[in-house]
Amino acid sequence: MITENLTRINATLRDGVRLVAVSKTKPVEDILEAYAAGQRIFGENYATELRDKHAVLPEDIQWHFIGHVQSKQLKYYIDFVSMIHGVDSVEHLIDIDHAAAKAGRVVDCLLQIHVAQEETKFGFLPEELSDIESRISNLEHVRICGVMGMATNTADRERVRRDFRTIKQLFDTLKAGPFAGHEEFREISMGMSHDYGIAMEEGSTLVRVGSAIFGERNYGNKNKEV
Repeated sequence: MITENLTRINATLRDGVRLVAVSKTKPVEDILEAYAAGQRIFGENYATELRDKHAVLPEDIQWHFIGHVQSKQLKYYIDFVSMIHGVDSVEHLIDIDHAAAKAGRVVDCLLQIHVAQEETKFGFLPEELSDIESRISNLEHVRICGVMGMATNTADRERVRRDFRTIKQLFDTLKAGPFAGHEEFREISMGMSHDYGIAMEEGSTLVRVGSAIFGERNYGNKNKEV
C-alpha cells in the first residue's frame, strides 16, 4: 500500500515540489518500505521519536522536524536534522543557533507564519516579519531557507486557498525585502494530505504528506512529550 500510495502521489507533484513523507507514530518497517520505494525525505513531529528512528534507519535519509519546536528537546536531533520547519519565534531561532553551534553545524530553518483563523496554530504574525532579518543577523548557525504555514482547518477550499496565497505573498515580500539576495531563501512548506494540491497551485515547494502515504495514525500508545 505504501509503495502504491507514493507512486500515485509522486505522479501528482508539480516540477520543483518535493515530498516530505510524514512518518510520525509510524513504525520503522513502514519507513523502510517508503525508503525502498525511493523516498528520502521524512518528517517527524516528536523529538525523541525522531532521535530513535534516526539511530536505526539508513544514513542518507533527510530528516525534517515539522513539530512545534521546544528548546529543551533540540538536543535530541540538532546533530543530524536536515531542516526545521516550524520555527515560530526569534527566541527559538536563538536557541537553535546556540544548539547548532555546540554541534558544529549550520541548520536550515523555515519561519512559521500564522495566517490560519485558529488560535491553536503557532507562528509569526505577518506584521512581525518586516524587521526579522535584522533581528537575527548575528546568528551564525541557522540558515533561513523560507517559510512554512498551515491553512485554516476547514472544509471551505476557498478559505484554504486564500490562506496559502497569503503565505506565498508573505514569502515574496520577504524574498524582495529582508532576504533579498539570499539564494537559500527559496522554500515554501505548505500543504498536507488533504490540501497539498491546492498548496502546490499556490506556490508550495515542500508538501508534508502523511496519512495519504501511510494510512491513518494511531496515537493510542504515544506518550505525550513535554
